[in-house]
Amino acid sequence: MSSVLAQFSPTPTPSPTPTATASTAVRPDLTDPRWKEYAQELVSSAENSTLDWRSQYPYVEDIGDGNGYTAGIIGFCSGTGDLADVITRYTALKPNNILAKYLPALAALDGSASHQGLDPTFVGDWRLAAQDPLLQQAQNEERDRQYFTPSVQQAKTDGLHALGQFAYYDALVVHGPVGFATIRTAALGKARTPATGGDETAFLNAFLDARKAYMLAADPNRNTSRIDTAQRVFLQAGNLDLRPPLNWKVYGDSYTIPA
Repeated sequence: MSSVLAQFSPTPTPSPTPTATASTAVRPDLTDPRWKEYAQELVSSAENSTLDWRSQYPYVEDIGDGNGYTAGIIGFCSGTGDLADVITRYTALKPNNILAKYLPALAALDGSASHQGLDPTFVGDWRLAAQDPLLQQAQNEERDRQYFTPSVQQAKTDGLHALGQFAYYDALVVHGPVGFATIRTAALGKARTPATGGDETAFLNAFLDARKAYMLAADPNRNTSRIDTAQRVFLQAGNLDLRPPLNWKVYGDSYTIPA
């Protein structure tokens, strides 16, 4: 271009910045703090019959499921090893604590429903220690390490959005890694994940079907309302992003997370 023409060449007009729309906006997932809070409230409704999951740090009882004592915000168990993991983490944060003395007994109880080495003082000591922010921190960190983070990562790898991420998280909390893997494998036998070209709703229906079958195979009388009148309700409504308002029932009790 000659220098004369260059003097009269118009300056290009900058392209407008695209406005986010429903199709271009980033979809929420459980790594968003708001959606993580929804997930904790949903789990708590089924585990503790309350949305106030933070009130459950001191919770402890034997619910008769063969896993010994169930305690804390997502039901860490003396018979499955994760309760010992919480106390181990707590002891790393605060070496001189009233729960550290139970670690040898908990190591021996992995896989057992027994209270040997825990009774008669463990329940009271747990409730007392749970007032300590460091034990609350230990519960949060073990929840995330063992359940929340791996389930959300797997769900995202499978191409699932917030509802699917929650379905994976809830299943991992209740059934542990082996149970979760069994359920997911059964679902993969019926439908493809979105990441491999499948339909997200079809895959989630297969996953929920597989989970319900897994639960009933272990106990034909087991209550499956955390699937039937909670997760399935959101899926049938097409709410793959788990956007509030959320209305569901667990064990016949109704819950709402408002918009």
